[in-house]
Amino acid sequence: MANSMYFVQECPTCGRRLQIRVEYLGRSVVCQHCRGKLIAQDPESYRYPGCDEAQNLLRRAEELLRDASRHVLAHNRLPNPR
Repeated sequence: MANSMYFVQECPTCGRRLQIRVEYLGRSVVCQHCRGKLIAQDPESYRYPGCDEAQNLLRRAEELLRDASRHVLAHNRLPNPR
C-alpha cells in the first residue's frame, strides 16, 4: 500500500504523534510505542472518549503522591525512639 493516506493523531497515553492510515478511522488501534489503546478518529473533530476520566485519574494520582510525600516527610521528622 504505497499510496495509503495517513492522518496524525496524538496517543492519549504517551503523547506521541502517530501516523494512522485513513482506513483505520473509527477502529481501535494500538500505539506502537507504549501499547496504549485508542480509537482512530478524525483529528479535526475528535475528543478522546474517557479523556475527562483520564485527567481525573491523573489528578487523583498526583494527590496521592503528594500525600504520600507529606507522610514520609512527617515520619522522618519524628524523633527516633531507642
